[in-house]
Amino acid sequence: MGGRTRKLAVIEGATAGVLFGTAAIFIKFLPNLNAFFIVFWRLIIACIALFVITILLKKSFNLNLIRKNITQLFILSLFLALHFIFFVFALKDTTILNATVLVNTTPIFSVFISTFAFKLKPSVLAMVGLTLSLVGLCVIGYAETVTSENQFEGVSPGLKGDLEAVLAALLIALYLNYGRKIRSQTSVFTLMLPIYAFAAIAIGVLSIFITNATFTMPFEIEVILPLVGLGILPTAIAHTLYFSSLSNLKSFETATLALLEPVGATILGVALFQEIPAYQFVLGAVLVLLGIVFIVKEKG
Repeated sequence: MGGRTRKLAVIEGATAGVLFGTAAIFIKFLPNLNAFFIVFWRLIIACIALFVITILLKKSFNLNLIRKNITQLFILSLFLALHFIFFVFALKDTTILNATVLVNTTPIFSVFISTFAFKLKPSVLAMVGLTLSLVGLCVIGYAETVTSENQFEGVSPGLKGDLEAVLAALLIALYLNYGRKIRSQTSVFTLMLPIYAFAAIAIGVLSIFITNATFTMPFEIEVILPLVGLGILPTAIAHTLYFSSLSNLKSFETATLALLEPVGATILGVALFQEIPAYQFVLGAVLVLLGIVFIVKEKG
């Protein structure tokens, strides 16, 4: 842990924020699968991918620390599993825009939790940065509403989906705040494999009680590819980096870096689909980035 710096943590959080932009795209390629199936296989694939990464990078894996912190790891896995479930529900019940914008209200919840539960009050500089980034996020949302075609053919996005996205934001804020202390003391590779594994088990149990369904191995290539992409990019890589950044950042700082998600999604849209963003998006992106600069300037 001695070699870690705040700069490295910022790079991890920013990389995670950009890669998070792939999640909604992969999930939208799986319209016929229920949320529990998607999240279960997302986590299983993330476990496999992270295990391979751990072996290739020759990172240590401390079983004693896992046993010592088993209760905390289980609570973190439950927060994460429910976050993933509600986010997938939101994507199925509302637009990508609504789900992405609302799930990125996490910094607001994180600031309140940090302040009142953990006595980590943000500085004026950090609050200015947070405000700028959230305003930028709203501008990005507005840019999308005035330039994109209405995919719901006159039917407004469901309030149910919007509430699910807000719940997903609250859950990940709880996850970040609760996990910050253990991350500062333990290797991320030791933490994330059991968290992903426990989360997958939790999803399996919840699915049995809620849907009476069991999980089967997917064999269709059009299902396997998005699931593999979902399990590797925004989960095994991005979410692991996201949690890792907590070692040197406050929870709301890590959450603010995730506001790069719509920026990353738009860059993918330009590269893959030649979707050129409107000038309002550029303004919103500048505000998001400017706010993140203020956050990064915080002394930590």
